[in-house]
Amino acid sequence: MKPQRYNVSALRADLYRVLDRALESGVAVEVERHGRVLRIVPDVPSAKLSRLVRRACLRGDPESIVHCDWSSEWKPAP
Repeated sequence: MKPQRYNVSALRADLYRVLDRALESGVAVEVERHGRVLRIVPDVPSAKLSRLVRRACLRGDPESIVHCDWSSEWKPAP
């Protein structure tokens, strides 16, 4: 959807209703002041799982590595 544009006077007259509408619809509001445009954009919170960092992992059956002979790979600490 196209952002709704207001001048400062129109925004001031109806500020709370404009902000509530932007939060409900998710559509940005543009405010023109001195020939420049400001945008009020609702924040979309991200899910906690989307912020996880992908790590290297083992794919397959974990039991297959439990019973392996690791003695050739193991080196004692000096």
